[in-house]
Amino acid sequence: MSSLMNNYGRFPVAFVRGQGSKLWDEAGREYLDFTSGIAVTNLGHAHPKVTAAIQAQAETLLHTSNLYRIPLQEQVATKLAELSGLSKAFFCNSGAEANEAAIKLARKHSQAKHGAHKHEILTLHDSFHGRTLATVTATCKPKFQEGFAPLMPGFRYVEKELAAIEQAIGDATCAVLVEPIQGEGGVHPLGAEFLQGLRKLCDQNGLLLIFDEVQTGIGRTGHMFAFEAAGVLPDIVTLAKGLGNGVPVGAMLAKEEVASAFGPGTHGSTFGGNPLAMAAALAVLTAIEEEGLVQRARAIGEEFEQKLAQLVDKFSCLTGVRGQGLLRGLALNRPAAPLVTKCLERGLLVLTAGENTLRLLPPLNLSAEELDLGMGLLEQALSDLAD
Repeated sequence: MSSLMNNYGRFPVAFVRGQGSKLWDEAGREYLDFTSGIAVTNLGHAHPKVTAAIQAQAETLLHTSNLYRIPLQEQVATKLAELSGLSKAFFCNSGAEANEAAIKLARKHSQAKHGAHKHEILTLHDSFHGRTLATVTATCKPKFQEGFAPLMPGFRYVEKELAAIEQAIGDATCAVLVEPIQGEGGVHPLGAEFLQGLRKLCDQNGLLLIFDEVQTGIGRTGHMFAFEAAGVLPDIVTLAKGLGNGVPVGAMLAKEEVASAFGPGTHGSTFGGNPLAMAAALAVLTAIEEEGLVQRARAIGEEFEQKLAQLVDKFSCLTGVRGQGLLRGLALNRPAAPLVTKCLERGLLVLTAGENTLRLLPPLNLSAEELDLGMGLLEQALSDLAD
């Protein structure tokens, strides 16, 4: 009997080696990874530049603490500021921690500016923002909240309509928190018009606009940040997953005027931004830039969408394709979990997103040949399901 807690529904396979888009299990069987560790290994497995950076840093200095300057942290912050247009960064270890920091910063800034009553944050139906008590409360999905009452106060759930958000804004509202593309909720892009309207609503009402880009950030959508495609700059953006390519790294970026609410002692993280994590993050950002992977994700993502649309035309169980770049959702008219199992049997790793959506997240450096291989395996799995 395992000594692990039973909080994961694990598949009966253990991977022992990875290279690029491929994984190998204990028996030596090869799999094509269209999950990227849930949008984490954006550069694929064992990317040589990231591996070299981690090895070199491990031989030099793993950790000090944020009581002291960490020059690598300053380099990564500067790079992210240049890429995002948001001038200040805070580093942590995960997406949930990044969203926790964003919630705290939004309240701290708003209460300092407007008074203690400004604390409420609006989030959307079908959202997902993390598993901590505050972020699971921000998540508008009851299945993630069941059994954890009482939840944190100060959140209100709103339909994905600008009119509904406008009506929900009250005297206590300080911010709106959204994912530009709702990943766990079914790969639903909110769309440029919606995000532009949301920016206008926040400006008119003196609210902060927070984008959760934990899954969509770092090139996943064919842009370094999903907000670029909409032409909207948020006040705060949260990142994690792809930033470290497997090394735990989270980040919150903010406009300088907002970030100034965090003075010494207001928030912190023991491991956040330590030398090892920052070496990995800097290597990731450098590799993405040098290898043109944002542009590649956009180009191969269009081809990916076309091939998925062809499958929709062929199989009656499929109803549509959603997403951007290399974050794609394949909608089914039935539960998607059996298709995930069929894909695993064929040697293709995929995920669900909600009950009826297959989520596909290949690495940004996926080759055309690997895309064709993945589409062939997916087609075989769909045929198995139809038999």
